[in-house]
Amino acid sequence: MGWMGETIDSIKSIQIRQLLTQAISLGMIVTSALIIWKALMCVTGSESPVVVVLSGSMEPGFKRGDILFLHMSKDPIRAGEIVVFNVDGRDIPIVHRVIKVHERENTGEVDVLTKGDNNYGDDRLLYAEGQQWLHRHHIMGRAVGFLPYVGWVTIIMTEKPIIKYILIGALGLLVITSKD
Repeated sequence: MGWMGETIDSIKSIQIRQLLTQAISLGMIVTSALIIWKALMCVTGSESPVVVVLSGSMEPGFKRGDILFLHMSKDPIRAGEIVVFNVDGRDIPIVHRVIKVHERENTGEVDVLTKGDNNYGDDRLLYAEGQQWLHRHHIMGRAVGFLPYVGWVTIIMTEKPIIKYILIGALGLLVITSKD
């Protein structure tokens, strides 16, 4: 009897109490991950404290698959900073550098114009129709650190969903068949 037969026998021998214990353990792991994410949101002041670079628009500084750590403070945004922003009508955040800052005289609020380091022109074509500048509420955070290539896991699972389902299935099977 091979590995598959042992796995099937293990699944058949699961008792209700063991199944409940494993389900509770899995629930605790998921809950812990959510708590850690919410804590990071509070500490960094960003709605998304970690993002993956999805395109090559910021090369050579950041490559596709790099993970960025974000922080959002009350300090004014300055030209040269790398920010992550959301544009009205788009679901995916964009990572680009601030190239111009425009301070409004009447309110003192700062509007910014961005550009990808590897792009020819500014991002006005990416903004919502008629929008010339990004406002503070569009900015999700400033890049304060990065891990190269680690985000490829996310990119692969997004672009090839079958891999995600195989991985989730394998992990679920591992949880169900574990004896501890």
